[in-house]
Amino acid sequence: MKLVIGGAYQGKRAYAEGHDSIQKWANGETCPEEEIFSCEGMVDFHLYLRRLLQEGKEQYVREQLIPKLLQENPGIVLVTNELGYGIVPIDPFDRSWRELTGRICTELAEHADEVTRVVCGIPVVLK
Repeated sequence: MKLVIGGAYQGKRAYAEGHDSIQKWANGETCPEEEIFSCEGMVDFHLYLRRLLQEGKEQYVREQLIPKLLQENPGIVLVTNELGYGIVPIDPFDRSWRELTGRICTELAEHADEVTRVVCGIPVVLK
């Protein structure tokens, strides 16, 4: 698994597309929920998590998503925004989403073969 993180509009997707020869990308904002287990790469993973939270699947995300992903699609490239560097949201749902996304990305980074942060189009390899 590879994890590509960074702020909004920092060149994460362009980096991932240029760095890996992926044919099947999924968009986390719009793809069917199960597509994460068959695609080669997913952009907007943070929005995928938001959708699952909106559907009331927080427990599934916290307990089952990562083990299932590691078993069924261990080579996936996940591209996600970093949400924890800005102002803490007033809205309780947005705070919960921000916290969950940070925790899930932390756990994914533990299991990932590579973790790259992209800043202003420049990749910084963290792992």
